[in-house]
Amino acid sequence: MKEQLINKAYEIAKERYAVLGIDTDKAMDALQNISLSMHCWQADDVTGFESGGALTGGIQATGNYPGKARNMEEVRMDILKAMSFIPGRHRLSLHEIYGDFGGKFVDRDQVEPSHFESWMEWAAENDIKLDFNSTSFSHPKSGNLSLANPDKAIRDFWVEHTVRCRAIAEEMGRRQNDPCIMNLWIHDGSKDITVNRMMYRELLKDSLDRIFATEYKHMKDSIESKVFGIGLESYTVGSNDFYIGYGVQHQKLVTLDTGHFHPTESGADKLSSLLLFVPEVLLHVSRPVRWDSDHVTIMNDDTLDLCKEIVRCNALNRVHIGLDYFDASINRIGAYVIGSRATQKCLLQALLEPLHTLRRYEAEDKGFERLALLEECKSLPWNAVWDMFCLRNGVPVGEEFIAGVDEYEAEVTSKRK
Repeated sequence: MKEQLINKAYEIAKERYAVLGIDTDKAMDALQNISLSMHCWQADDVTGFESGGALTGGIQATGNYPGKARNMEEVRMDILKAMSFIPGRHRLSLHEIYGDFGGKFVDRDQVEPSHFESWMEWAAENDIKLDFNSTSFSHPKSGNLSLANPDKAIRDFWVEHTVRCRAIAEEMGRRQNDPCIMNLWIHDGSKDITVNRMMYRELLKDSLDRIFATEYKHMKDSIESKVFGIGLESYTVGSNDFYIGYGVQHQKLVTLDTGHFHPTESGADKLSSLLLFVPEVLLHVSRPVRWDSDHVTIMNDDTLDLCKEIVRCNALNRVHIGLDYFDASINRIGAYVIGSRATQKCLLQALLEPLHTLRRYEAEDKGFERLALLEECKSLPWNAVWDMFCLRNGVPVGEEFIAGVDEYEAEVTSKRK
């Protein structure tokens, strides 16, 4: 009966959108081809398999909801379960601290592709493409400065770590026959006023030059800025201006994390500017609440605006969409599902926008008509198209996934102590 209702609602929605010149089947086909890069660190609160120590580097996961993944097997199991509730095929982004170290301590300047061999095999078995991240935080040598540390020994340690991470990303990309996107974010900064901004940025620039000296064919580098971190409020070496300058000069991808700007800044507005000067952009979609709090992504105005801008810029082939939040206060599998589906809902609405008509109104200086249609689009039956997209992908429609997540909690995660 429910399937009949979904089909009936979809046919009505299809006709409604056709009046505006929108092909809903074509929109769903486009959405089918968009793979989100899900983040492994939601499963275990950014703990990883290196030491299990406290999270440092100006970031924190808040909450202590029972059932977090405790090892590699559980992380993988939880991610596959989450993916079973999300329509489409999606990627997985790994941090270096999630390597398969065989129960031994492998320091970060010694990590090799072999430590991710089992991940590459697992990903191939499950038809999942991998992305990668170097990890500068939660290490005895992290401190407040890593790649920008005046101590050459510490700086060299982190350069070597990142060089090795790029080699791992290259191997991942080669094995999966699809470029692995490697994101570089470091926490480097200062809690209080610095009188030597230039020196630290010169050191960071030099470190990056050394790191990127080797050209690879199967991976792409992306560099990520931030406004501040906890305990590093006054100064961030890798600021937005720094990385945009470096990215443009060296034609690297630039990462826009929606939580890494001041609350009144628009990530969507930055996209068209960046795309004019860098080859591609990596997004980290999050939900900042007053600061970079990494709340679970929802279908809010910020995410909608961002997704609409990707489509309006005709940049689906140049923008990589990753998720980056970690909420330990709710069911972690549920957090994956909510954030992923919310992002897809926003993308679908962007793909269903009558852009041709809206741009004609704008070209003819018809401000009233443009605004009126934008408003009416908000109540068009996009949700019926979304339900059909879920149905065609064989995943729960509407709120049905809630019971599935609850069942997995009762049978699996609640038994973890």
